[in-house]
Amino acid sequence: MTDPTDTRPPEAEPAPPAAPAGDGADLARRRFFRQFAGDLFHGAAGVVGAAQAIQRVSAEAASAILDPSSVAIGGAAAVPVVPAPPTGFRTPFRETPGVLHLVDQRKLPDVLEEYRVRTASETAFAIREMIVRGAPAIGQVGAIGLTLTADKARTTRPYARRATLRGAAKTLINARPTAVNLRWAVERVMAAYEAVGDLSEDGDAIADAMRAEADTIVFETTEDHGRLATFGLEELTFPEDRPLRILTHCNTGPLACGQFGTALGVVQAAHHAGRAVHVWVDETRPYLQGARLTAWELAQAGVPHTLIPDVAAGHLMANGEVDAILVGADRIAANGDTANKVGTYTLAVLAARHGVPFFVAAPISTVDLATPDGASIPIEERKANEVLFVRGVSIAPPDTEVRNPAFDVTPSDLITGIVSDEGVIRAPFPEGLAEAVARRELRRKSAPGFAAVSAAAIAPVAPVADAEEPAPPPPTPAVVES
Repeated sequence: MTDPTDTRPPEAEPAPPAAPAGDGADLARRRFFRQFAGDLFHGAAGVVGAAQAIQRVSAEAASAILDPSSVAIGGAAAVPVVPAPPTGFRTPFRETPGVLHLVDQRKLPDVLEEYRVRTASETAFAIREMIVRGAPAIGQVGAIGLTLTADKARTTRPYARRATLRGAAKTLINARPTAVNLRWAVERVMAAYEAVGDLSEDGDAIADAMRAEADTIVFETTEDHGRLATFGLEELTFPEDRPLRILTHCNTGPLACGQFGTALGVVQAAHHAGRAVHVWVDETRPYLQGARLTAWELAQAGVPHTLIPDVAAGHLMANGEVDAILVGADRIAANGDTANKVGTYTLAVLAARHGVPFFVAAPISTVDLATPDGASIPIEERKANEVLFVRGVSIAPPDTEVRNPAFDVTPSDLITGIVSDEGVIRAPFPEGLAEAVARRELRRKSAPGFAAVSAAAIAPVAPVADAEEPAPPPPTPAVVES
């Protein structure tokens, strides 16, 4: 039986070697970025499930990125990731039977390495330590991680299974309390368990129902993010004589979201539509998600960009060098107040001062109508070492007192619009958000959905072949790179 309180870190593994770039990978990328997930899954989702269908396509799109000579081998000295010719974006997770493989985002941009998890408690550790991060991504990963424990509990007695699954769900939800997507996804998977019967003897039916719900979450998330990217692209106004200059904060690409991305998904939609864009990338202290992850993603995709210190954003706006700001969100309250990576509120104030449009890009699943306003959003406080050290190098006296809030709240009156999978929502936000949530529910009920697409699958698709298992590397230390 799985122990939901087990926080021992599982081991990291090297990312699988890539096939040479070619026409197939190019075609996969064009499909991946230009079509919605609903179009993509009609031929593939039924046999292997939504998550594996996504992984198949993302593996093809990523094949030209992953150069075997640039990937760290388990137990060997880390080898820097050498920038390759522009190829595309990279999703943060894939699966093989019984194992969820996560891109270890603590290691980027130096080393591209995967981290194996096999239970909900191991998944919670990976989420808490920011091996995987970004509200939409951790929602999907949390859902799949919970099903891994359910799968292992197929033969467990009903009362013991219930204790295990409830403890695992609580551990996952508490791993990152600000991100509503994680709680929402875990609760959906647990609802599937309850629907079968929390004390049912049929462990197979429970595990299968929970897995089907997790696959549905991945399927819906991919479709929603594709819709969001298109609505965002339609909202932007492109100058005729120069690129559109977009400023973004933190990391909101596929690494953070699963497939398309949110704010960065709008950027990639513009890029793949042939529209000229240039991205100002906030470094995003203290964890440097912009410098380490967003700059890496944009470089891999060939999107023009420039890295800036967070404190330089006001200077660029004052000089008229920013046309629009696009950020993500970890939770949107019923009144439109938005929690996002700390530093977002500062950008919103500067944008209002300089007349720069400020857009929040987030799926409707990030909207929490049960949270009335920003003051009600719990703000995660993280460890002091993330501020005292930069990538292992001390930058302050060791006994310095530290406050390290991971998020801040942007009041709704500073937001130009919320770009969602139900269109761009504007003030008054309470009415607009409630209507958008209702529209999404109606769309979900009227659309065929993952189950129907699965039943109508045309032909089986072979699962992605896993790389040969390397010799077990030394245990991954619990201390996170700061």
